[in-house]
Amino acid sequence: MTTDTTTSWIDEAATAATAEADAAAKATVKIERETHKLEKRLCRQVGQAIIDFNMIEEGDKVMVCMSGGKDSYGMLDILLKMKARAPINFELVAVNLDQKQPGFPEHILPEYLKQVGVPFHIENQDTYSIVKDKIAPGKTMCSLCSRLRRGILYRVARELGCNKLALGHHRDDMLQTFFLNMFFGGKLKGMPPKLTSDNGEFIVIRPLAYVAEKDLIRWATHRQFPIIPCTLCGSQENLQRLQIGNMLREWDKKFPGRLETMFTSLQNVVPSHLMDAQQFNFKDLQVTGIADEDGDKAFDEEEFPVASSANLPGVQVVQLG
Repeated sequence: MTTDTTTSWIDEAATAATAEADAAAKATVKIERETHKLEKRLCRQVGQAIIDFNMIEEGDKVMVCMSGGKDSYGMLDILLKMKARAPINFELVAVNLDQKQPGFPEHILPEYLKQVGVPFHIENQDTYSIVKDKIAPGKTMCSLCSRLRRGILYRVARELGCNKLALGHHRDDMLQTFFLNMFFGGKLKGMPPKLTSDNGEFIVIRPLAYVAEKDLIRWATHRQFPIIPCTLCGSQENLQRLQIGNMLREWDKKFPGRLETMFTSLQNVVPSHLMDAQQFNFKDLQVTGIADEDGDKAFDEEEFPVASSANLPGVQVVQLG
């Protein structure tokens, strides 16, 4: 009797251990599968942005601007993958501007960049002291810091022989900029995926233009990037960009798919249906006598895809017979 009871305990324990091992193995396989899908999506989106906007061409030398944040790490990581399989030859050089912020762990980026085997340059400039001296306590430091950083990076790009600068702004950054300009600047203006630098000397590209921030967060966790927090401006509270970012994250949480739709709208601009006389010649508009399917249906209501109640809380859709 004792033997049977003991055997029963042992068998049950072995069965439970086997079940736990099977569950753990299945969980591991699922994580690996999801991570592989994420990597494929990131590479596809970056590759599509490069193609759509002709961001990188044969013989380019691209300066990858590294801040130590998840976005620039992710950008470099994906660009290195793209370089290995690209049908053209181009160079990448990672550049970090050490602004001499107190407590900045200056060893982290050089060690990481040596580990991945990418050419890099660390530029040491004490812009921190300048910004702290010029900006009154409590005021936003981003504007002055950005101007100083931009001038230094242009000089470094020139010295390194780079013709393009890659910045780590992603899809959510572009949407934030659009709403910042709308709410606070009175402009319908976003953040372009490709532009000429303000000194006219370089092409600035944003290879992460199609990438969602939440995917970069997941990728950074998977790749275990040694993230360096910004203690200069990133720690300032009540920034307008932070407010807009929180608004977009809340929308994304409550209404999945809304950010994708808004981002798509940035690629479908209809100047004739806005009010900027500089972009569309309203004054000289004449009738043509020719039907135009894309023309305005002046007396018709705008039609939009039918929204579910989940997308429009508090709104009752009434159909009139």
